[in-house]
Amino acid sequence: MDDLKFRAQTDEIDLEIINILNEDGRTPFAQIAKRLGVSPGMIRMRYDRMVKEGVLQVVAVTNPLLMGFSTMAHIGVKVNVNRLQEIADRIATFEEVIYLVLVTGSYDLFIEAVCRDKNHLMDFLMKKLHAVEGVRDTETFIYLHIVKESYDWGENIRVSE
Repeated sequence: MDDLKFRAQTDEIDLEIINILNEDGRTPFAQIAKRLGVSPGMIRMRYDRMVKEGVLQVVAVTNPLLMGFSTMAHIGVKVNVNRLQEIADRIATFEEVIYLVLVTGSYDLFIEAVCRDKNHLMDFLMKKLHAVEGVRDTETFIYLHIVKESYDWGENIRVSE
């Protein structure tokens, strides 16, 4: 969700559903229900609610490096801040951009980009990113080796009382 206007109501059962799906996103609702000692209907209702509220997404996660994309980079971007959202929306349309956040600090935006090779990255930087009106400066950090990439951060989170 762009603007989180509410905190989704999650409880221990919701978190357990998330943890089980994090282990294997294809786990049947009946199997989840059996593990948690509840009905499959309850799992389906909670799953549907969490998806609707944007709490949960079940997607296939690929490894770009194994799919022929040899160059990944983080790019810090400085922009004309009075047009920050407009510039971010434009950059978000580029196929190379897989992650884009507005940040505080030395940069206004951080981009994660995936490219076929260094030539593709250079084309992206010169022909797309720097061509966006309002982009003032960039700094590119090319990934040498991914040491950790985790999607299970929620496993250690518990509902506070």
